[in-house]
Amino acid sequence: MNRRRFLRTATTGAAALALGDHFASVASSATGFTPSRDARLPRKPNLLFILTDQQRWDTLACYGNRTINAPTLNALAAQSVVFNHAFVSHPVCTPSRGTLMSGLWPHQSGVTANNIPLPSSTRCYNQLLADPDYRTGYIGKWHLGDELFAQHDFAEWIATEDEYQALFSAGRDKNAKSDYWQFLTGHGQKPDKKNGYFSRTFAVRAPIELGKPAFQATRAVDFLQRHRKDPFILQVSYLEPHTPYESPLHDLYADEDIPLCESYYKDGPDDDIPWRIRLRQMSFSRSKTFSKSPAQLADITRHYYGNISCVDRSVDTILRELERLGLADHTIVVFTSDHGDQMSAHRLWYKEVMYQESLRVPLLMRVPGVRGGARIDAPWSHIDMVPTLLGLLGADKKMISPLSGRDRSAEIQGASIPPTSVFAEWSPNDRDDDGEPGKKRRTKKDIYAANHPDLAKYVDESSRTVITPDGWRLTLSDIDKCQLFNLCDDPTEQHNLYYRVSHRDIVKRLAAEIAMWQQDTGDSLSKALKF
Repeated sequence: MNRRRFLRTATTGAAALALGDHFASVASSATGFTPSRDARLPRKPNLLFILTDQQRWDTLACYGNRTINAPTLNALAAQSVVFNHAFVSHPVCTPSRGTLMSGLWPHQSGVTANNIPLPSSTRCYNQLLADPDYRTGYIGKWHLGDELFAQHDFAEWIATEDEYQALFSAGRDKNAKSDYWQFLTGHGQKPDKKNGYFSRTFAVRAPIELGKPAFQATRAVDFLQRHRKDPFILQVSYLEPHTPYESPLHDLYADEDIPLCESYYKDGPDDDIPWRIRLRQMSFSRSKTFSKSPAQLADITRHYYGNISCVDRSVDTILRELERLGLADHTIVVFTSDHGDQMSAHRLWYKEVMYQESLRVPLLMRVPGVRGGARIDAPWSHIDMVPTLLGLLGADKKMISPLSGRDRSAEIQGASIPPTSVFAEWSPNDRDDDGEPGKKRRTKKDIYAANHPDLAKYVDESSRTVITPDGWRLTLSDIDKCQLFNLCDDPTEQHNLYYRVSHRDIVKRLAAEIAMWQQDTGDSLSKALKF
């Protein structure tokens, strides 16, 4: 990646059109859909919003990954506008999902850590659209409170995640089971946990036809068939490729095809690495799972890749049905993830840090009437998702203007708009909750305090990040070390420039951007950041 490429915005010229034509035949063979040059929307457009969990950006061919077996997602990318630099608002599940659903920053909605419910008074994008003609459905992981129950005006609700009953609102049935639980027991499966639930490990070890992605595809197809004559909004939210790192399709990949990330091999400790990150590195180095040899660690990545392949097959089923019903030319298809996964980068796993592997995600938008193959290089933030979806769906502008993000629907349709910086935030997420819900866990502070009592305070670190169109990433912390990276020259973020005198002017400029953003969005941490 060079500076000029990072600065480019949408490309819709002859080269992009030719690329779209080249992949059109590939796309049709994978999904049955051939993009139409003259697709029009004689009726209100439908929306199919596909969300994965913990899928980093470089897991599709359009981002350079030719190893992962994902023919449907790769074909979808060829039919779509591809966002080369899409970033989340907060690199952990619940806060990021809150932004995607509401168009609010985590500090605005109050959803600043995992398992904080999105307030019922906060309107999601389907509610902001405020069009009673639309049939609405939500299938899969929610992670924003009351997991099993229809809410926020999604009329149909198909749940897949159990054991969140301790977080249910007053009056909710704490004995309720998910639709996926009902599906498994209906197919003769017996829960593997003493409390009568199926573990997430059970789900990923089951034959692929009994896995969550296959179940979700079946229910999505049913929704499409019943509402083929109505305008609809359908969100399909997968758990995969989130942990556990096991997959029925891991045998698609050989260990020799999967090297660890370049930054895994960086020699020695770096005094410029924030303490919270170093604590995580030390924790993973002591873990029975993550302290293995590079060759053994490659097996984790095989399973991670395998679960992306499971999602791919599920999406294939849904898109083929969309085409069979004659709905493809009337349906906006969006594909993204709530955050990434370090997958060995910087000797880390999971997410929760401001490195690109956690912050940056795939983003594809297939829009009727817009030729596939265009790429947008300008930075994109998930804060723009809700206003852009509303713009594409023709919502009243008064519903869009109060939102913090920008409506970038015109950019998707070929207009050139000025690129701007994007921002991300981190607030403490103390619980070690990357495992299954319902499992008793010590807090991270307890875990780290046992070995490093003088460093445990850094678990409560908060930080704010800016990523600029010219390729800089600055992260300021309230109590920890800060980071500055030149993403054009150092895309794997191995050289922290923050403490170099030669870069103080850049730090001042970017710190001023963060301060202005905080002021504009009402961020109470605005006076606490170190600089």
